[in-house]
Amino acid sequence: MRVPTAIKLRKASKTLDLEYGAERYSLPAEFLRVHSPSAEVQGHGTPVLQYGKIGVGLSKVEAAGNYALKLTFDDGHDSGLFSWDYLYQLATHQKQLWAEYLEQLAAAGRSRDPSESVVRLML
Repeated sequence: MRVPTAIKLRKASKTLDLEYGAERYSLPAEFLRVHSPSAEVQGHGTPVLQYGKIGVGLSKVEAAGNYALKLTFDDGHDSGLFSWDYLYQLATHQKQLWAEYLEQLAAAGRSRDPSESVVRLML
């Protein structure tokens, strides 16, 4: 289990900074929100694609025992506990996970912007 040695919530930049000794990671709130371990996002067997979360921020970070963080997002989402292992996985695979997410959005005709709708023409 990889436990961060330091955790910083940066509300202005909407990021959660994690340190693991000399390793440092900055995870955007939007990235954390769309990868939430909650049932709302992970679904019941099939993940539910989250979209329109480009402006979401983190309003609160709390320890959940000695094994996880409970993140509260400013869109009201506050379920799902981010275990130490899951946070480390997100941090170390952020680039790949983000690319996959953007591909899923495009394939579904969805946008990161909540005020934007993608229209597909069938020609």
